[in-house]
Amino acid sequence: MKVLVIGSGGREHALVWKLKQSKKVDKIFCAPGNAGIGQIAKCVNIKPDDSKALIDFVSRNKVHLTVVGPENPLADGIADDFKKRKLKIFGPGKKAAMLESSKIFAKEFMRKYHIPTAAYKAFQTSAEAIGFCKSVEYPVVIKADGLAAGKGAIVVKNLEQAEAAINKMMVKRAFGKAGAKILIESFLVGQEVSIMAITDGKTILPLLPSQDHKQAYDEDQGPNTGGMGAYCPTPFTTEEVMEQIWEHILLRTLNGLKADGISYRGCLYAGLMLTPQGPKVIEYNCRFGDPETQAVLPLLKTDLFELMMSVTKQKLSSFTQLVWHEGSAACVVMASRGYPGKYATGVQIMGLPSKPEAGSFIFHSGTTKKNQKIVTAGGRVLCVMGMDKDLRSSLSRTYRTIRKIKFEGAFYRKDIGFKANKPVDI
Repeated sequence: MKVLVIGSGGREHALVWKLKQSKKVDKIFCAPGNAGIGQIAKCVNIKPDDSKALIDFVSRNKVHLTVVGPENPLADGIADDFKKRKLKIFGPGKKAAMLESSKIFAKEFMRKYHIPTAAYKAFQTSAEAIGFCKSVEYPVVIKADGLAAGKGAIVVKNLEQAEAAINKMMVKRAFGKAGAKILIESFLVGQEVSIMAITDGKTILPLLPSQDHKQAYDEDQGPNTGGMGAYCPTPFTTEEVMEQIWEHILLRTLNGLKADGISYRGCLYAGLMLTPQGPKVIEYNCRFGDPETQAVLPLLKTDLFELMMSVTKQKLSSFTQLVWHEGSAACVVMASRGYPGKYATGVQIMGLPSKPEAGSFIFHSGTTKKNQKIVTAGGRVLCVMGMDKDLRSSLSRTYRTIRKIKFEGAFYRKDIGFKANKPVDI
């Protein structure tokens, strides 16, 4: 069968890589893809938000399944467009995707269905927001309502910082229209965990828990990014904690969507904080996380293509449970100097191994080919993954591969997994 993956990052490379392992998949296309994806799939020059061109391509090439990687096409309603043409697509419709595209919508949904989350207040003007911040207990988190590529949440410790964050979002419009409305919410304390789950709107199956590292620099310092690394599974997500997540968050979310008449088919991502009062939702995403996908999918034994096809037919209940490899996986992002701000592109990448050592893989995030050479084309450039018997060994394998790769201005965090493991020799 033929599959089209939409997107061009490390998450999409991981999806292509995993789908290619299915015996039922004969050919994979990726739109638009990147230099790494082009080594294992056919890249097609169509933008992820060009719904009409993507539908034409799928129809013309008789593609059996389309998988949407990034959030923007889902927020724009690409899944609805495909379903109108009776084309199979893995990803929720526009209304369901509002769980990610509007943080205010998500918060109101959680309040309605008693899903644990931080206390919050929404604002449409900077004056009202600043006035509110004069009486809050710090720290608080200020969030842009709309999509901001993972960078729209700012933790502030005092009124001066709050005013700067509010003006950045609402006045200077650093995140465009995403910052037209904002949320101010209580700061949650605890271990942060990412739970991705596969759902067809009737059944929901959680994947293994992972932990992302959002800040640019070691020890969670610096600005928020799209993610600088992740590992899976997390040692502190016990069976008891997973039961709480299942009962109080995943099931309530699924039942709430049903009650609102919203059919959700795809990956539901819940970013959680494990607080002393129990797990609470920080945010929802309506797709696979990046870079969590690069750490979770390598451990999945169950055929991902069969899982996704069952979702499109609402037959996910045929999978009683998912099967996993033993051990751990960890990935580390190599980024361009200046990221998440301005950065250079077109920088040659050297030292990419033609065949990584067993248990390792290099997922390309922002790369392209120029004059037969692989060069940088994004802020997050490569995502290096290692698998082994435990987290420490996985990280050692990952950093061993990273040391072989060079490009001018490259930087990466050297402490991925530090909350769960002692530092490794890198």
